[in-house]
Amino acid sequence: MSAIRSKVISFAVAGLALPVALATFSASASGDGQWKGGEDVYQKVCGHCHETKGDIGPVLAGRSLPPAYISYRVRNGYLAMPAFPASFIDDASLQQVSDYIQQLPAPDQEQK
Repeated sequence: MSAIRSKVISFAVAGLALPVALATFSASASGDGQWKGGEDVYQKVCGHCHETKGDIGPVLAGRSLPPAYISYRVRNGYLAMPAFPASFIDDASLQQVSDYIQQLPAPDQEQK
């Protein structure tokens, strides 16, 4: 597959991922609008694109990304990744998911 076609497909899939993530928001937030923790946000939003089984976004596990970098990318987006405003992921939940991602082991280091 050509590099251009691959990019077009990646952008199209990423464009479809945001509505899926937005649709799951109301079902995954608790009654006060807060997520149930960093793992909850990751599983229901980030994982759609950043799990090892997908090829939309880069795998985040095992990269020891600083939480401040993760928070910046979530708020501002980058390339195919949309920005997620505070009205979608509140600041406290963003900090929790950033901390969660930072401590994830590399895929080949996960315990089975």
